[in-house]
Amino acid sequence: MTAHRVIIVSGLSGAGKASILRALEDLGYEAVDNPPLALLEDLISRSDRPLAIGVDARSRGFEAGEILASLARAAAGRAVVPELIYASADETVLLRRFTETRRRHPLAPFGRVTDGIAAEAAMTELLREAANLVIDTSGLPLSSLRRLIEVRFGQTSDRGFTQAPLTISLVSFAFPAGLPREADMVFDARFLRNPHYELDLKSLTGLDPSVAQYVSADPDFEAFFKGLKSLLSLVFPRFVAEGKKYATVAVGCTGGRHRSVFIVERLSREFGSAEFSRGDWSLIVTHRELALLSISASVLQ
Repeated sequence: MTAHRVIIVSGLSGAGKASILRALEDLGYEAVDNPPLALLEDLISRSDRPLAIGVDARSRGFEAGEILASLARAAAGRAVVPELIYASADETVLLRRFTETRRRHPLAPFGRVTDGIAAEAAMTELLREAANLVIDTSGLPLSSLRRLIEVRFGQTSDRGFTQAPLTISLVSFAFPAGLPREADMVFDARFLRNPHYELDLKSLTGLDPSVAQYVSADPDFEAFFKGLKSLLSLVFPRFVAEGKKYATVAVGCTGGRHRSVFIVERLSREFGSAEFSRGDWSLIVTHRELALLSISASVLQ
């Protein structure tokens, strides 16, 4: 009997659970949002195809420990591979999203949104701790979220599923805007000379060849990149050997537009080749600040 996937999607209201479910549905999963928890095991046992189930604190009789116990019972002795995704975001981001959509928080329909967020975080803490994947969507554009889901969960078929053992997320960011909370390893590129102070490069990004040439011409760049590549070449295979499923490597600079973007792009070329990875990992590239700028520009238009 071929194993099939069952993905439970949970998290905080406003953090993107519905978007994750839609992305999984587009990939061919049978998606069920917020079913009665008493039916959870029955849904899993009756399914013969990849299944995605959304559960959250809105459910009557919600109890995180019982959800985890139901998952364990459903998987025991069955050809099921259960995984748990937990969507989260900073309180300030969640507040902004509720304000923009003019929605009430489901756990505080007549009170403060902050109270609802706090109550929901407490109720779902066990799920967050047990999750196979915690996704912080605070600074994650929808397109990047969908790409993450597609890369990690998209290689399915009627005969089961195959995938690279490890998903590596490479993220460029700006230090003043805060560290990516999901980062496993963070590297600082601010010591390299900054294209921001060159008039002909300031408006460009690290995706532009002229910026790439400027950064790589720094006398310390090659030594830095060689050391970075050597370290990751050691770490990534060990992650695979130890069964780690997800790893995020973040590279930051001052503005998140030039140096960090170029370095992440070069890392993706180095580690994304089939010859180098041998199918042991798949890559996702996110340029956080560039993506946020793109969203802002589209809103202003």
